[in-house]
This record gives sequence, structure tokens and C-alpha cells, in this order.
Amino acid sequence: MEVDSGSTAWMLAASAMVLFMTPGLAFFYGGLTRSKNVLSTVMQSFICIGIVAVLWVTVGYSLAFGPDQGLGLIGNFDYIGLKDVGVEGPGVPHLLFMSFQMMFAIITPALITGAFAERAKFGPFLLFIALWSLLVYVPVAHWVFATDGWLSPFASNPDTPDIGLNSLDFAGGLAIHVNAGVAALAAVFVFGKRKGYGTEPMEPHDITMVVLGTGILWFGWFGFNAGSAVGATGQAVYAFTNTNVAAAAAALTWALLSWQHNGKPSVVGAAAGAVAGLVAVTPASGYVQPMEALAIGIGAGVLCYFAVQFRARLRFDDSLDVVGVHGVGGVWGALATGLFATSEVSGIDFADGLFHGNPQQMWDQSVGIVVVGAFSFIVTFIILKVLDMTMGVRVSEDEEEIGLDITQHGERAYMSDEGGIPFEPGAILPAPPAIYND
Repeated sequence: MEVDSGSTAWMLAASAMVLFMTPGLAFFYGGLTRSKNVLSTVMQSFICIGIVAVLWVTVGYSLAFGPDQGLGLIGNFDYIGLKDVGVEGPGVPHLLFMSFQMMFAIITPALITGAFAERAKFGPFLLFIALWSLLVYVPVAHWVFATDGWLSPFASNPDTPDIGLNSLDFAGGLAIHVNAGVAALAAVFVFGKRKGYGTEPMEPHDITMVVLGTGILWFGWFGFNAGSAVGATGQAVYAFTNTNVAAAAAALTWALLSWQHNGKPSVVGAAAGAVAGLVAVTPASGYVQPMEALAIGIGAGVLCYFAVQFRARLRFDDSLDVVGVHGVGGVWGALATGLFATSEVSGIDFADGLFHGNPQQMWDQSVGIVVVGAFSFIVTFIILKVLDMTMGVRVSEDEEEIGLDITQHGERAYMSDEGGIPFEPGAILPAPPAIYND
């Protein structure tokens, strides 16, 4: 089959849109932190582009999408260094499909960084991202996205055991959001609370950045979800429409809930709600009707809002609520796919959910959530614990007090920090002002 020029053009655009999401995430996360940590937070997302892209084209893609080695667990080295990955079809060039999937691999570990924002050493962080990408993301991507992965509904490998699994995940609810959300939970346990958490104000320093980041994420998510049809198809149109419907419903729901509970509608809440809706509709986007996407968005707004409130009551320092938004939103989206999926949208005769006559789908979705969640938590916890025992993953209290922008990068985002402390760019620590010596 020849390359389809229309589908190829769409997938080139979709790939660029998904890459743009990672800088969008950097703005979203950066605005939520204090001004002394904004550069370090932005850098943690931005540098994932560098680390993961290199790993993906050398070895990651081959292990994720190379022919299965048995039992649907991992690919082989047939595509190492992009060997035999060219511009041939069918549909879209193989090299373009690899690039599209690379953008997914980049943003997934970047999502985790919000859980330990404002307290991570940069060196161990780089090693964590590399190890997590290869040891957690790559296997899970093979399980869920590869046609011979053991959770994939399209498994065609005769060595894959017939265990009746058909975990529908159109664009990454399991492989990306449940995976990253549960990894964030493990990270919070290892990193512990920020210095002063619960006793000092830790408000977002720039809510305009948060809204800008949300807008970029929302825009990029059309490529994220509609691009997962891997072509300019009717299913891509459904995914595109469902993406906007769910995000809009969740943003409105969260804003109304915050208005009711706090007396004023929260701007940050509306932005967080939009992201929660985008997360939740991701696995369902190419399988459900728009009115069902509306229900998914409303559910995401409610569930993620109360998850964040519950986290605050527990005094659990997930800095930027990765667990509450991506973890809870991803689980709800995966389950909602099992409820609402219909073959009328996907054109796949086995892709029906509970409300369309297939109760088995809820079991398949639940198994996928439990397996991916358990694997992600255990391996993430082990990686971070080993790094903590050998290198230390957290900055000192003094460095945390000064801020990670200066102590980790020797730079600062703004001309003067909160205390007006003069600073020589490139210095490790700021010089104390003269008044402190009087």
C-alpha cells in the first residue's frame, strides 16, 4: 500500500502539535510554582525533549514497537538506531509514525515532574528520566500500543497468550496518564514534603503562565488524540471533536465547583479542570460519541476536583497535583472507555463498552489499569530509592530555601527575587545584601 499524502500531511502537523505540548506543560507547571523555582520547573519539562528523543531514536522505539519477544511484554532490537525505519507506507511513512510516538514518549516523564517540583537535584533527575523512560514507559507502550502487546486489542502475535484482554486506549490514558500519575505517587513518597509545606504560603507565582500553558496543551491535545487515528479519517474527526467537548465540560465543572465551595470561581481551577478533561477523554476519544465525551468531561471535573481537595486534607505534598489530575483523570477515562465505547465510532466490531452491550470491556479496562499502575509504582519507587541511596534525589534545606533556579542552574527568571537579594549570574549562591550585615 502506498503512502497517503493527506494522512501524511495531517500526521506531520499532529506530531508537531504533540511536541508543542511539552513546552506548554513547562508553562503550566512553571506558573504554578514559586518564582524562585520557575526556571528549574520549566527546565525539567524542557530537557525531557533532549533526553527522551535521543533514547527513543537509538533504542526506545525498537523496544516499544519492534517485533515482540514473546508473551507480549517487550519488543526486540530490529529497529535499533532506526534500522529499516524509512519513508515507506502503508498509509503514513514508518519514520513518521516513529516520530509521532516519540512525542508521546517525551511528554510522559515530563508529567511526573510536577509531583516533586521545587525540591529535586538536577543531576539525579536527569538519570531518573532516562531510566524511567527505558524501564517503565517503553515496556508499557509496547503492552498497550504495539499490535503484539499483551494489553493491546489488536494483538496479532501467536506467542501472546489468549487471556481475553482487550484494553482500549486510543491515545494514552493507560500508557501515559495512569502510568505517569501512579509514578508521581511513588515519587512523592520518596521525595517527601517541601520545606515549610503546610506552614508557609506556596501560591502560584504567575497564573497567566498557567492559563497560557493550558491553552498550549489544549491546542496540542488535538494532535495528541486525533493524531492517534494515524490518518485523516472519520475516527480522527470524532477524536478531535471529543477532545474539545470533554475539556470544555471539565473546565466549566471545576470552575463552578470552586465557585460553590470557595465563593469565587478559580482561574487556576478552570485551567486544571480543562487539563483533567483532556486527560480523561484521551483513552476514549476515538471510541465514543460527543455526548458521551461530554459526560466524561463532567465526570473528570467532579472526580479530579474532589481528588485534589482530598489530597490537600491529607497534607500529601504532590506539588502540582499530578496524581489528582493525571492519575485520577486517567483512571476515570480508562473506565469511562469501558462504559461508553461504541463500534459505531471506531468501526471496530469488538470495541463496544458496557452501555453498548459488552460488560466484559469493564473487566479488560480494569485489568489494564491495575497492571499498568502496579508496574509503574513499583519500578518508579525502586529507581528513585536506588538513586536516593546512591546520589540523593533531593536538594538540601538551604538550597530549597534559596530556590532551585539559583542553586541548580545559576540563573533566575526575574530581575529581582522576592527578597530583593542581589545576584551575580552564574554564582551558586546569592550574595547577602549589606543590610543583613548591620
